[in-house]
Amino acid sequence: MKKVVISLFAILAGTSFAAAADTGCDAFKWPVAREQALFPAAAAAQSGAALTIGQAVDFSLAAVDTISFEVPPQRAPAAGTFGATANVTVPPEGELQFSLSDEAWIDIVQDGHAVKSAAFSGVKTCPGIRKSLRFKLSAGPATVQLSGAKKPDLKVAVLTPE
Repeated sequence: MKKVVISLFAILAGTSFAAAADTGCDAFKWPVAREQALFPAAAAAQSGAALTIGQAVDFSLAAVDTISFEVPPQRAPAAGTFGATANVTVPPEGELQFSLSDEAWIDIVQDGHAVKSAAFSGVKTCPGIRKSLRFKLSAGPATVQLSGAKKPDLKVAVLTPE
């Protein structure tokens, strides 16, 4: 009887470990391995920075009530939270992916209007990456607005979707 109990325990333990792995970074709708590679070496940045596609930055955020947003954030930030703005040049292909290390709201603004995300994936169990959004944009300049962050720092990766 002991062998059966031990074998059943081993099977159940193996199942729970597999389920736990599926709830981590693999639970995103698309791979986040590039972000995992970029975030540890992300360069320091302040509000107003120019972002480069294929790189990540580590923002030192400011109190959200001190940030001049181009348009009001689509989700009103709570008092006592942090934010920043940045600029990015959208390539002719027009699709960009923004991944954030922690909870925060992101708006991408072009031609004076916030652009709705084309796709979203968020996972609370992936160490170092909280959410990733994809936007279909027009080629040219865009403003990135970050708001509602509970901590004064946030890593952001700007990539082309895989």
